Amino acid sequence: MRKEFPLARKVYTKKSIEKTKSKVEMLGIYNKIDPIVFLNIRLITTIILFFVLLYLVPDYGYIYAPLMSVLYYLGIYYIVIDYRIKKRISKLEAEAVNFFEVLTLSVETGRDLKSALEITCDNIDSELSNEFKKTLNEMNYSKSLDEALDDMRKRIPSDNINNIILNISQTNIFGGNIIDTMYNQIDFLADKRIQSIRGQIGKLPIKISILSVIFFIPLMLLIVLGPIIVTIITG
Repeated sequence: MRKEFPLARKVYTKKSIEKTKSKVEMLGIYNKIDPIVFLNIRLITTIILFFVLLYLVPDYGYIYAPLMSVLYYLGIYYIVIDYRIKKRISKLEAEAVNFFEVLTLSVETGRDLKSALEITCDNIDSELSNEFKKTLNEMNYSKSLDEALDDMRKRIPSDNINNIILNISQTNIFGGNIIDTMYNQIDFLADKRIQSIRGQIGKLPIKISILSVIFFIPLMLLIVLGPIIVTIITG
Protein backbone atom coordinates (compact mmCIF):
# COMPACT_ATOMS: atom_id res chain seq x y z
CA MET A 1 0.00 0.00 0.00
CA ARG A 2 1.39 3.41 -1.00
CA LYS A 3 2.27 5.65 1.91
CA GLU A 4 0.76 9.12 1.55
CA PHE A 5 2.82 12.24 2.10
CA PRO A 6 0.85 13.90 4.94
CA LEU A 7 1.44 17.57 4.05
CA ALA A 8 -1.93 18.08 2.34
CA ARG A 9 -3.82 16.46 5.22
CA LYS A 10 -2.13 18.83 7.66
CA VAL A 11 -2.75 22.00 5.64
CA TYR A 12 -6.13 21.41 3.99
CA THR A 13 -9.38 20.79 5.80
CA LYS A 14 -11.05 17.40 5.51
CA LYS A 15 -13.93 19.04 3.62
CA SER A 16 -11.54 20.58 1.09
CA ILE A 17 -9.78 17.26 0.52
CA GLU A 18 -13.07 15.39 0.07
CA LYS A 19 -14.27 18.04 -2.38
CA THR A 20 -11.10 17.63 -4.45
CA LYS A 21 -11.44 13.83 -4.36
CA SER A 22 -15.03 14.14 -5.57
CA LYS A 23 -14.02 16.45 -8.43
CA VAL A 24 -11.10 14.24 -9.47
CA GLU A 25 -13.48 11.28 -9.61
CA MET A 26 -15.61 13.27 -12.08
CA LEU A 27 -12.69 13.25 -14.53
CA GLY A 28 -13.66 9.69 -15.38
CA ILE A 29 -12.32 6.16 -15.39
CA TYR A 30 -9.15 7.07 -17.33
CA ASN A 31 -8.09 9.79 -14.93
CA LYS A 32 -4.64 9.28 -13.37
CA ILE A 33 -4.62 12.21 -10.93
CA ASP A 34 -4.17 11.39 -7.26
CA PRO A 35 -5.99 14.16 -5.34
CA ILE A 36 -3.60 14.11 -2.35
CA VAL A 37 -0.53 14.18 -4.59
CA PHE A 38 -2.05 17.02 -6.62
CA LEU A 39 -2.79 19.09 -3.50
CA ASN A 40 0.74 18.47 -2.23
CA ILE A 41 2.30 19.53 -5.53
CA ARG A 42 0.09 22.62 -5.81
CA LEU A 43 1.02 23.74 -2.29
CA ILE A 44 4.76 23.07 -2.64
CA THR A 45 5.07 24.70 -6.09
CA THR A 46 3.14 27.75 -4.86
CA ILE A 47 5.57 28.17 -1.97
CA ILE A 48 8.56 27.75 -4.33
CA LEU A 49 7.09 30.29 -6.76
CA PHE A 50 6.60 32.79 -3.94
CA PHE A 51 10.23 32.67 -2.81
CA VAL A 52 11.61 32.60 -6.36
CA LEU A 53 9.71 35.78 -7.24
CA LEU A 54 10.74 37.34 -3.96
CA TYR A 55 14.36 36.65 -4.88
CA LEU A 56 14.22 37.57 -8.59
CA VAL A 57 12.29 40.81 -8.11
CA PRO A 58 13.91 42.34 -5.02
CA ASP A 59 12.39 45.80 -5.45
CA TYR A 60 8.77 44.79 -6.01
CA GLY A 61 8.87 41.16 -4.92
CA TYR A 62 6.70 41.84 -1.88
CA ILE A 63 3.94 42.85 -4.34
CA TYR A 64 4.47 40.39 -7.21
CA ALA A 65 5.27 37.33 -5.09
CA PRO A 66 1.96 37.11 -3.16
CA LEU A 67 -0.09 38.25 -6.16
CA MET A 68 1.37 35.76 -8.64
CA SER A 69 1.38 32.98 -6.05
CA VAL A 70 -2.35 33.42 -5.39
CA LEU A 71 -3.10 33.52 -9.14
CA TYR A 72 -1.04 30.37 -9.67
CA TYR A 73 -2.60 28.64 -6.65
CA LEU A 74 -6.14 29.24 -7.95
CA GLY A 75 -5.29 28.91 -11.64
CA ILE A 76 -3.58 25.52 -11.43
CA TYR A 77 -6.67 24.05 -9.73
CA TYR A 78 -8.93 25.44 -12.45
CA ILE A 79 -6.72 24.25 -15.34
CA VAL A 80 -6.03 20.75 -14.00
CA ILE A 81 -9.48 19.98 -12.56
CA ASP A 82 -12.32 22.48 -13.07
CA TYR A 83 -11.62 23.26 -16.74
CA ARG A 84 -11.28 19.58 -17.62
CA ILE A 85 -14.56 18.81 -15.84
CA LYS A 86 -16.26 21.59 -17.81
CA LYS A 87 -14.93 20.18 -21.10
CA ARG A 88 -15.95 16.67 -20.08
CA ILE A 89 -19.52 17.77 -19.38
CA SER A 90 -19.82 19.11 -22.93
CA LYS A 91 -18.33 15.94 -24.38
CA LEU A 92 -20.52 13.57 -22.38
CA GLU A 93 -23.70 15.50 -23.12
CA ALA A 94 -22.85 15.49 -26.83
CA GLU A 95 -22.43 11.70 -26.68
CA ALA A 96 -25.49 11.18 -24.49
CA VAL A 97 -28.13 11.88 -27.14
CA ASN A 98 -26.98 9.04 -29.42
CA PHE A 99 -26.25 6.65 -26.53
CA PHE A 100 -29.61 7.01 -24.82
CA GLU A 101 -31.51 6.91 -28.13
CA VAL A 102 -30.00 3.50 -28.85
CA LEU A 103 -30.64 2.39 -25.26
CA THR A 104 -34.29 3.45 -25.44
CA LEU A 105 -34.77 1.64 -28.75
CA SER A 106 -33.23 -1.47 -27.19
CA VAL A 107 -35.65 -1.27 -24.27
CA GLU A 108 -38.56 -0.78 -26.69
CA THR A 109 -37.77 -4.12 -28.32
CA GLY A 110 -38.67 -5.82 -25.03
CA ARG A 111 -35.21 -6.43 -23.59
CA ASP A 112 -34.57 -6.00 -19.89
CA LEU A 113 -32.51 -3.02 -18.75
CA LYS A 114 -29.23 -4.91 -18.27
CA SER A 115 -29.41 -6.54 -21.69
CA ALA A 116 -30.33 -3.22 -23.31
CA LEU A 117 -27.29 -1.58 -21.69
CA GLU A 118 -25.00 -4.39 -22.85
CA ILE A 119 -26.25 -4.13 -26.45
CA THR A 120 -25.91 -0.33 -26.43
CA CYS A 121 -22.37 -0.45 -25.04
CA ASP A 122 -21.35 -3.09 -27.60
CA ASN A 123 -22.54 -0.91 -30.48
CA ILE A 124 -21.38 2.53 -29.35
CA ASP A 125 -17.77 3.52 -28.76
CA SER A 126 -17.66 6.66 -26.62
CA GLU A 127 -16.52 7.88 -23.23
CA LEU A 128 -20.08 7.60 -21.88
CA SER A 129 -20.33 4.06 -23.23
CA ASN A 130 -17.06 3.17 -21.47
CA GLU A 131 -18.47 4.47 -18.19
CA PHE A 132 -21.48 2.18 -18.59
CA LYS A 133 -19.17 -0.71 -19.49
CA LYS A 134 -17.38 -0.19 -16.20
CA THR A 135 -20.77 -0.15 -14.45
CA LEU A 136 -21.75 -3.45 -16.06
CA ASN A 137 -18.35 -4.91 -15.24
CA GLU A 138 -18.75 -3.97 -11.57
CA MET A 139 -21.88 -6.11 -11.48
CA ASN A 140 -19.60 -9.13 -11.95
CA TYR A 141 -18.00 -8.31 -8.60
CA SER A 142 -21.06 -8.65 -6.37
CA LYS A 143 -22.52 -5.17 -7.00
CA SER A 144 -26.16 -4.80 -7.97
CA LEU A 145 -27.10 -2.71 -11.00
CA ASP A 146 -28.45 0.02 -8.72
CA GLU A 147 -25.24 0.16 -6.66
CA ALA A 148 -23.10 0.25 -9.81
CA LEU A 149 -25.27 3.03 -11.31
CA ASP A 150 -25.04 5.00 -8.08
CA ASP A 151 -21.23 4.77 -8.21
CA MET A 152 -21.31 5.81 -11.85
CA ARG A 153 -23.21 8.99 -11.02
CA LYS A 154 -20.24 10.05 -8.87
CA ARG A 155 -18.01 9.86 -11.96
CA ILE A 156 -20.38 11.87 -14.18
CA PRO A 157 -20.21 15.68 -13.77
CA SER A 158 -23.35 16.35 -15.85
CA ASP A 159 -26.56 16.83 -13.84
CA ASN A 160 -28.62 16.15 -16.97
CA ILE A 161 -27.02 12.75 -17.56
CA ASN A 162 -27.22 11.93 -13.86
CA ASN A 163 -30.96 12.60 -13.95
CA ILE A 164 -31.30 9.99 -16.70
CA ILE A 165 -29.15 7.51 -14.75
CA LEU A 166 -31.32 8.14 -11.67
CA ASN A 167 -34.47 7.47 -13.73
CA ILE A 168 -32.92 4.24 -15.02
CA SER A 169 -32.07 3.18 -11.48
CA GLN A 170 -35.54 4.00 -10.13
CA THR A 171 -37.20 2.14 -12.98
CA ASN A 172 -35.02 -0.86 -12.23
CA ILE A 173 -36.09 -0.73 -8.56
CA PHE A 174 -39.77 0.19 -8.78
CA GLY A 175 -40.61 -0.88 -12.33
CA GLY A 176 -42.69 1.19 -14.72
CA ASN A 177 -42.33 2.52 -18.24
CA ILE A 178 -39.11 4.47 -18.70
CA ILE A 179 -39.42 5.00 -22.45
CA ASP A 180 -41.44 8.26 -22.38
CA THR A 181 -39.17 9.69 -19.67
CA MET A 182 -36.07 8.76 -21.67
CA TYR A 183 -37.37 10.42 -24.83
CA ASN A 184 -38.16 13.60 -22.87
CA GLN A 185 -34.63 13.65 -21.45
CA ILE A 186 -33.13 12.97 -24.89
CA ASP A 187 -35.13 15.88 -26.38
CA PHE A 188 -33.91 18.13 -23.56
CA LEU A 189 -30.26 17.17 -24.16
CA ALA A 190 -30.64 17.67 -27.91
CA ASP A 191 -32.21 21.12 -27.42
CA LYS A 192 -29.47 22.08 -24.98
CA ARG A 193 -26.84 20.97 -27.49
CA ILE A 194 -28.43 23.10 -30.21
CA GLN A 195 -28.57 26.12 -27.91
CA SER A 196 -24.90 25.60 -27.02
CA ILE A 197 -23.92 25.53 -30.71
CA ARG A 198 -25.99 28.66 -31.37
CA GLY A 199 -24.27 30.36 -28.44
CA GLN A 200 -20.84 29.49 -29.85
CA ILE A 201 -21.85 30.80 -33.28
CA GLY A 202 -23.13 34.01 -31.65
CA LYS A 203 -19.73 34.58 -30.05
CA LEU A 204 -17.87 34.34 -33.37
CA PRO A 205 -18.30 38.03 -34.34
CA ILE A 206 -16.85 39.10 -30.99
CA LYS A 207 -13.89 36.74 -31.37
CA ILE A 208 -13.31 37.93 -34.93
CA SER A 209 -13.42 41.55 -33.75
CA ILE A 210 -10.86 40.85 -31.04
CA LEU A 211 -8.56 39.10 -33.54
CA SER A 212 -8.94 42.04 -35.90
CA VAL A 213 -7.90 44.48 -33.19
CA ILE A 214 -4.93 42.34 -32.15
CA PHE A 215 -3.59 41.33 -35.55
CA PHE A 216 -5.13 43.03 -38.57
CA ILE A 217 -5.39 46.65 -37.45
CA PRO A 218 -1.70 46.84 -36.42
CA LEU A 219 -0.82 45.18 -39.74
CA MET A 220 -2.86 47.74 -41.70
CA LEU A 221 -1.24 50.58 -39.76
CA LEU A 222 2.17 49.14 -40.55
CA ILE A 223 1.32 48.98 -44.27
CA VAL A 224 0.00 52.55 -44.30
CA LEU A 225 2.65 54.11 -42.09
CA GLY A 226 5.55 51.91 -43.24
CA PRO A 227 6.66 54.14 -46.15
CA ILE A 228 6.46 57.23 -43.94
CA ILE A 229 8.55 55.57 -41.22
CA VAL A 230 11.13 54.40 -43.79
CA THR A 231 11.31 57.94 -45.26
CA ILE A 232 11.86 59.46 -41.79
CA ILE A 233 14.54 56.87 -40.92
CA THR A 234 16.43 57.21 -44.22
CA GLY A 235 15.79 60.93 -44.52
